[in-house]
Amino acid sequence: QVNLVESGGGLVQSGGSLNLSCIVSGGVISIYGLGWYRQAPGKQRELAATISRAGNTKFADSVKGRFTISRDNREGSVFLQMKNLKPEDTAVYYCYAQIGLGALTEHWGQGTLVNVSS
Repeated sequence: QVNLVESGGGLVQSGGSLNLSCIVSGGVISIYGLGWYRQAPGKQRELAATISRAGNTKFADSVKGRFTISRDNREGSVFLQMKNLKPEDTAVYYCYAQIGLGALTEHWGQGTLVNVSS
């Protein structure tokens, strides 16, 4: 069973930085797309950032220039470096992985809370 374990969430003041990590486990697998989605209180889940196996990235307009996404293909991990955080960044951040297990499947982490105070 594929498992995504997230870490790094917490409380940070506006303008501060925070780094999130996600490790994908479950045996020998092929990981394609990786990314981070977030859901703020009372709002719908939205894409924050994604990264392909080749390293191509995509960011939500609201986080461009402030967030950086990276991955370690050897370990099967994805990271999100968040800088100049704003109160509107407050949300539960979910790790996402597109994995090939004979067929492509989507997997999600349990979520980690990022709370940005003003």
